Amino acid sequence: MKTLRLILGDQLNSKHSWFKDNQENYIYCLFEMRQETDYIKHHIQKVIGFFAAMRAFSTHLKANGCKVEYYTLNAKENTQDLTKNLQQLITKHNITHFEYIHPDEYRLDQQLQTFCKILSIETLSTSAEHFYTKRSDLSSFFEGKKQWLMENFYRDMRKKHNILMVNNQPEGGKWNYDKSNRNKWKGKHNIPEYLKFKNDVSDILDVLDSENVKTIGTFKSDYFEYPITRSQALEQLKYFCEHLLIYFGDYQDAMHTDETYLFHSRLSFAMNCKLISPKDIVTTVLNYWHKHGDDIDISQVEGFIRQIIGWREYMRGMYWATMPEYKTLNHLDNTNPLPDFYWTGNTKMNCLKQSITNSLDNGYAHHIQRLMITGNYALLTQTHPNAIDAWYLGIYVDAIEWVQLPNTRGMSQFADGGKIATKPYVSSGSYISKMSNYCDNCYYNKKEKTGNKACPFNSLYWNFLDDKREKLSGNFRMKMMYSLLNKMNAEDLHNIKLRAQDIIENPENY
Repeated sequence: MKTLRLILGDQLNSKHSWFKDNQENYIYCLFEMRQETDYIKHHIQKVIGFFAAMRAFSTHLKANGCKVEYYTLNAKENTQDLTKNLQQLITKHNITHFEYIHPDEYRLDQQLQTFCKILSIETLSTSAEHFYTKRSDLSSFFEGKKQWLMENFYRDMRKKHNILMVNNQPEGGKWNYDKSNRNKWKGKHNIPEYLKFKNDVSDILDVLDSENVKTIGTFKSDYFEYPITRSQALEQLKYFCEHLLIYFGDYQDAMHTDETYLFHSRLSFAMNCKLISPKDIVTTVLNYWHKHGDDIDISQVEGFIRQIIGWREYMRGMYWATMPEYKTLNHLDNTNPLPDFYWTGNTKMNCLKQSITNSLDNGYAHHIQRLMITGNYALLTQTHPNAIDAWYLGIYVDAIEWVQLPNTRGMSQFADGGKIATKPYVSSGSYISKMSNYCDNCYYNKKEKTGNKACPFNSLYWNFLDDKREKLSGNFRMKMMYSLLNKMNAEDLHNIKLRAQDIIENPENY
């Protein structure tokens, strides 16, 4: 019996039970394909990172006695299509069984299911053995409930897995320290230099160039600095615990012109490739904290763990509970295009310039930059969800649709009408000033609503509330803002809306 086993680019889990078998009758296959580089335009560092991690994983498998068929992007036998490549190998090796790990993207899941139906050999699909939950756990947990609140799911996860629990009560006496996680970084606590890995990817760059793969963003060296192997991911995790965890929670929402990563872990790419599991991370962080609890407040640890066992698992569950319809939702009927400066960073709005340039240079931005700067502006300018989805999926090295789509279309753009977020995440310039130093040297005045120097976020914010009054005024979390809007002088509102409309119609001027 010869079995072909498929490993996708985000399934690089060396601890999977597949590798505990006797490997004599198994052939593993990994493919670099135009199917994946071209279905959307990706950041060059994202393509490089995935290919580098895949190549390193292939090398690891071979070193451990596995037979591997690896197609580079420019390999002659590479058809650039997943199922055609699979069929080619099935024929070449007289394969009698085909096995694959459940994909985490609906598109690939459908492609493989369709392929297996036409095969004349036995097929088997298996778990990724990565997440805390199964695909259907979230929908089962919320069955019969009107609202699917992440906080309720998060608390259940804490209890179920005995994480930060004492006698079935939250350790420290609180479930959530979110109010302690909103500090502005003013340089009080020094930020250690981030850990850089010198992964030589010059050969991949040559292939992308020779094959004329279209990408976005920049890559200014021959070295990819994020982890591409399990050992590197574990080293990154150790560095996070020893140098960054101590202030992670305090400044997890902060933004600063001089700091790209602040106290964030830079583990999302490795985790989303499955080089390292959420259980690896949570267990390591808890063990470190228990040894150094006198120095590290529980708020730092809880804030980090909430992102992994709460937010991350919740988003995956929402993805599988709502696809494929979720990808079409546009509750607010937004139709505008995304401004061109999202691909260049050329704007006078300093917050957007900083966040977009950072994204283009590093394939990275943390969750508040994504949610409250680039996402906030896209929603306030009433951008079509398809346009912002494509940008987010392409620009970040850690972006895979299962985690990107519900965050973008749901949490960021409120296009799902409140399935994920209980209110739209929109703000004026005051929030941006509160959480960053972006406003300090901006061309615009954060306090003004109208006039040539008025912060565009201010007029856009009130214009958005007025334009979407029919859909949002009944939202209990928006009542205070609509009360303020209703009291606004009619002439002032008119002038605000005129400026907002000019910003929307002429984004290149701002």
